[in-house]
Amino acid sequence: MNTLWPVALITFKEGIRNRALYGITLLALLFFIANFLISGMFMQEVGKVAIDIALSAVSLSGLLLVLFVGINLMAKDLDKKTIYMVLSRPISRSQYILGKFLGMALLIITTMVFLSVCAALSIQLIKMVYPNYFPRFSWPMILLALSFNTLSMILLSALAFFFASFTSTSFITLVLTVIVYIIGQSLSDVKALVDAPQTVGIHVSAATVKLVQLAYYLFPNLSVFNLKIQAAHSLFLPASYILWTVTYGLIYTALAITGAAIIFRLREFP
Repeated sequence: MNTLWPVALITFKEGIRNRALYGITLLALLFFIANFLISGMFMQEVGKVAIDIALSAVSLSGLLLVLFVGINLMAKDLDKKTIYMVLSRPISRSQYILGKFLGMALLIITTMVFLSVCAALSIQLIKMVYPNYFPRFSWPMILLALSFNTLSMILLSALAFFFASFTSTSFITLVLTVIVYIIGQSLSDVKALVDAPQTVGIHVSAATVKLVQLAYYLFPNLSVFNLKIQAAHSLFLPASYILWTVTYGLIYTALAITGAAIIFRLREFP
């Protein structure tokens, strides 16, 4: 920890000073302000729309944070060759990767907590203005949805570090991370489609089924962390689902960052 904490702290401070972070935060705040105007246009669905917009704003901000701040924090050391100065000190490559990731995770948690508080305030203010349009409302479900969103962004950040450990440019890391995010969000729907193609009247080959099943177990299933519908309708979630999802997220994150550390340790720098 004596070597990890300084790297994590420096990474966190670099992220806080990044101008993109302030732009992302400002964008989220504009979404929260617009929430008052947009939700008022759907009088019969004010509660659902208000919660959905608030959670979507936090989710989008977290994604932008990982893509435009997190990847840059890792790529900057490689692009500017400052990685040589860092590794010349008594710190291993694995400790460097882990320290960077811990700093990024701390930045994600800090930012998401701030945005979650703003989202909760926007929902509460709308609820005060339209109290009769929140028939089913649950703060625990909203907080759970925000927590799951934070966990999914930490997982995505770990995958970004994994790609950065072997790619040559930050652009390739960005593209790979975006592709994984898109696949992870739609994987469950695609698997359900190929498992029961007769429901939509299509034919799916055996090779396609095998390919989708392989992708289902290889790529992260990010859709399990999306609880916007459950939060908007105050739907009950069993404790087993919550425990399984948290365990899944932590294990996948640990595997991704472990793989990043191993690859980065074997990587040769020019």
